[in-house]
Amino acid sequence: MAFETCGSPVCRVTLFFLFSLLAAGEGQYKGFGRFNQVQDTEQRAEFEEQWFTQKLDHFNGADSREWKQRYFVNEAFYRPGGPVFLMIGGEGPANPAWMQYGTWLTYAEKLGALCLMLEHRFYGKSHPTVDLSTDNLRFLSSRQALADLAHFRTIIAESRGLTNRKWVAFGGSYPGSLAAWFRLKYPHLVHASVAASAPVHATVNFPEYLEVVRRSLASENTECPLLVKKASDTLLERLKDPKTYDNITKDFNLCSKLQIQTEMDSAYFLETLAGNFMDVVQYNEDNRGFEGVTGTNITIKVLCGVMGDSSLGEPYARYAAAARLMMDTFSVKCLDASFSTYLRDMTNTSWEGPAAGGGRQWVYQTCTEFGFYQSTDSPNQPFTGFPLEYQVKQCADFYNVSAEQVAEAVAQTNEYYGGYDIRSSRIVFPNGSIDPWHALGITQDITPNLPAVFIKGTAHCANMYPARSEDLPQLALARDHIFLLLQQWLKQ
Repeated sequence: MAFETCGSPVCRVTLFFLFSLLAAGEGQYKGFGRFNQVQDTEQRAEFEEQWFTQKLDHFNGADSREWKQRYFVNEAFYRPGGPVFLMIGGEGPANPAWMQYGTWLTYAEKLGALCLMLEHRFYGKSHPTVDLSTDNLRFLSSRQALADLAHFRTIIAESRGLTNRKWVAFGGSYPGSLAAWFRLKYPHLVHASVAASAPVHATVNFPEYLEVVRRSLASENTECPLLVKKASDTLLERLKDPKTYDNITKDFNLCSKLQIQTEMDSAYFLETLAGNFMDVVQYNEDNRGFEGVTGTNITIKVLCGVMGDSSLGEPYARYAAAARLMMDTFSVKCLDASFSTYLRDMTNTSWEGPAAGGGRQWVYQTCTEFGFYQSTDSPNQPFTGFPLEYQVKQCADFYNVSAEQVAEAVAQTNEYYGGYDIRSSRIVFPNGSIDPWHALGITQDITPNLPAVFIKGTAHCANMYPARSEDLPQLALARDHIFLLLQQWLKQ
């Protein structure tokens, strides 16, 4: 879902949709995903972007300011009387490739659905304010995004004569959470939701993410996470001695000589390298090629193969080789491991800024709503050196939000949406066992009308991607099961 729809791209700014920190292109943020970062102009030509007049602040009747929100339409499968499918955008640009590919379109063809995709406020081309100042970002929240969806659904239904049609929300990662919450908070507007890989429980500290990464690496090779841990421990030890910095700079092909002046510097460097493994695990073997993303050929098997190759030297040398492999894959000439550069990028408030692709916005949402900080605070994982304090301090550095305010915001989010304790109906929650985000999702049925679909051996949002012959049989079965649920629910 970078996000995105999972579409998020749930983007890794220390969190959700995970963005490879190496990804050449917009905003090196750690969000749920790289989801919709790359846009294909041919696809865009086929599905013209359209614009909807949206309210800036849905919760202040005295504020009449408006802005233009981007959306896309696919009418190819619509049959009169059919349902309306609404794909929810996430923490990155909405990618028109999703109007052409994806499991939701297979469902739409069978059910005669009209397909719409709405870009999330403050991402992509949907700019509610003149810039990304912290003052303006107060209009960025999941609550405002849900109200956008509600207003869009109401007005589009009126203008297209779709008021009495059954609407179904789709989303993956952070947009998966939005799909569930849209049904929860606006049950009169949306009949059912498919909430893929949706982290519904907000938490400041999310050390379980890296615990799942460890288990996912171990499922390929039990030695793999142990070798990663040895390498990570060796690197941390060497960072204590400035005499090693020249060699570390060469080993990891850094853009400039490594400088560690604060704990933030070392934490940022260590997190950047761990991000290679986090990103690959999160999207392991997902069928994402249609989105135009690179690196889908790098899987857990490939990284564990590098870590197990004794011809490369000690585990530390293999860890460096894995980092260089990722850089080669993303055509990155050198690795910028400087926290000061990251700080400068993340505090740039221009829509043309280096983090305006989603990084500045998504981290703001984590600081003011979700947390989701993937820290190394658990002993049951292979990485070291980026504790919760490092993650939370960024909220103060970037937006002047204190640690206490982050904790209070996260508690409010769970109070508002219910966390794991969702009380609703006709929402299905697909999750993959390899995907670290499943730890914050619904993996067991809550009620017969709030079913979970837990898919062994699959990663983030796997059920949303187009089917292919090499898919695991349980993934194919999961897609079929979700279709049968929709079929059944649309009859209700």
